[in-house]
Amino acid sequence: MKDLVAKINAEFEAFKTESESLIEKGVKAAGPRARKSTLELEKLLKEFRKVSVEESKK
Repeated sequence: MKDLVAKINAEFEAFKTESESLIEKGVKAAGPRARKSTLELEKLLKEFRKVSVEESKK
C-alpha cells in the first residue's frame, strides 16, 4: 500500500508541474501531459480504494 501511495504522490507532482506550466507559462504541450496524468491518477486512486477496502475487511 505504501508503494501505491508513493505512485499516487509522484503522479500528482507530475500533474501539478504540467498544469502549472500550462496555466502560468502558457506551454500548450503541457496540456495533454497534464490530462494524461489525470487519467493515470484516476486508475491509481481506484486501485487505492480497492486495496483500502480489502485492508479494512481484515
